[in-house]
Amino acid sequence: MSFWKDRSVLVTGATGLVGSAIVPRLLEAGARVCVLVRDWDPQSELIRSGAIEACRVVSGRLESMGDVERALVEHDVETVFHLGAQTVVGTGYRSPYATFESNIRGSYILFEACRRHAGMVRRVVVASSDKAYGESAVLPYTEEMPPRGRYPYDVSKSCTDLLAKCYADTYELPIVVARCGNIYGGGDLNWSRLVPGTIRSVLAGQAPVIRSDGLYRRDYVYVADAAEAYLALAEKIELPGIRAEAFNFGPGESSTVLQVAEAVLRLAGRSDLKPVIENSVRGEIRDQHLDSAKADRLLGWRPKWPLERGLEKTIAWYRERLAGSS
Repeated sequence: MSFWKDRSVLVTGATGLVGSAIVPRLLEAGARVCVLVRDWDPQSELIRSGAIEACRVVSGRLESMGDVERALVEHDVETVFHLGAQTVVGTGYRSPYATFESNIRGSYILFEACRRHAGMVRRVVVASSDKAYGESAVLPYTEEMPPRGRYPYDVSKSCTDLLAKCYADTYELPIVVARCGNIYGGGDLNWSRLVPGTIRSVLAGQAPVIRSDGLYRRDYVYVADAAEAYLALAEKIELPGIRAEAFNFGPGESSTVLQVAEAVLRLAGRSDLKPVIENSVRGEIRDQHLDSAKADRLLGWRPKWPLERGLEKTIAWYRERLAGSS
């Protein structure tokens, strides 16, 4: 029998990229899924695919204790995937207040609601980011490094991680934190991000615009690998060495922005287009790379999607999606 059979699960941020990948897996495995939705976006893959019709939908905001508690209590939630957040680094730079409200306040309200109902909530998986580590002269990041965010989005993730650790250590709340690299895949409609923005430009026959100098280095994690990481954490949280810990999830090899853009151009058959380098980015970490050895050792997680294979799948999704839209 599936681990998830008849388990009641709350997913925040379910209409986002990762949520749209996790929810169908949970439904297929027999879970009873509740989603907390702030805005009804018909372009979300979760809604467009119809998967949301199999979920119990609670309309509300993470920043509202009443909304979060209602979702937990009325649906007897046992497991929480906390994916809800403002997830765009550039938006964090332009709107720090809204980012802090969503990512920091939204997180401590969720943790407090779970604490109040600790007899019911058995596991909480928190979506964090490699951005929580902040700038470091030493790479790759390991989980022993402290959260040291400097820019608004990075600080919001550092604070979320510290809050998660606080509630885990002080109140023995069953929390575990996932720190992923840059997650990409079909379903991401944040066009300011490198992968969807580049693909949309290329499919329209336009040269992609690179906001940085093209040499910023990142880990790019295909969404299916990220979804498997979150599920593995939830399923194994009761094993030794999992609860109250943070885990890195990366592809094993980092890539520069320009390398990713050029791979998209090549795979889409448009190598004739050349990226336009704006070099206008502000408030972003230059180089990031994660060590995922702990996830391999304790969870048995390894990435299954090399960058080019993931990009091929992603380009195919957008090709079909954008053709349908036009």
